[in-house]
Amino acid sequence: MNHEALKPLHRRRLREIWRSAGWPCQDLVEVELLAAGLLERQRSGDGRETLRVTDAGVAVLAATLNQNRAARDAHEALVARVAREMQSAGRVVWRGLSLRARVGEGDAAAWAMAMPDVYSIRHTTVEDYVEPVVHEIKVRRADLLADLRRVEKGQAYRQLCSQCWYVLRDGIGRADEIPEGFGVMFACEGALEVARPAPVRSYRLPFPVWMALARATPEPVDDDAQAWLGAPPVAGEGSGD
Repeated sequence: MNHEALKPLHRRRLREIWRSAGWPCQDLVEVELLAAGLLERQRSGDGRETLRVTDAGVAVLAATLNQNRAARDAHEALVARVAREMQSAGRVVWRGLSLRARVGEGDAAAWAMAMPDVYSIRHTTVEDYVEPVVHEIKVRRADLLADLRRVEKGQAYRQLCSQCWYVLRDGIGRADEIPEGFGVMFACEGALEVARPAPVRSYRLPFPVWMALARATPEPVDDDAQAWLGAPPVAGEGSGD
């Protein structure tokens, strides 16, 4: 097996064996890892066989770690970018919230946890004007496809807001791949481009969500970005001279 052809389950098994005593499962995943030279069998004096991650396997684990770390950094950078855009639009922003939403209907209804990347509301004292918005950020195609397969996750997001958007790093997906209930933006060089507007529905924040927002800390506003909204200071003004 070519190392570039390794699937997530192969990499996951390598991590599990690295962290464990190396007891074999003796399934086909291990057969492929052994054949690729990423694992090797070891036999103890009493005849028990265990598995050991080879140097080549360690190199794969290190490369996977660096790849995941880079993806997390890219994801966090885009999350921060969207958060700043929402603040510039006069909204109060939270990142990493954990909210409960009821999904499904009738006897099939159930509670689900939702952790939107960016959650924002309008800065207003009128409850009906709050207009909560969810932005879900994707920078890797594999993560996007995995997300789209989890229908209940999208349902939970939509139960928590009046608009729900997918923000995709340019090139990882198409607007027509995203369900119609979501808006789509592409993160291009220097701009967030709207590919499809999000449907807007009337929505009032339920009390449990208000409580979750009250317990959480919103994103701090970059005061420097607001410094030149007024006229520049006059030299000597306010100095007491």
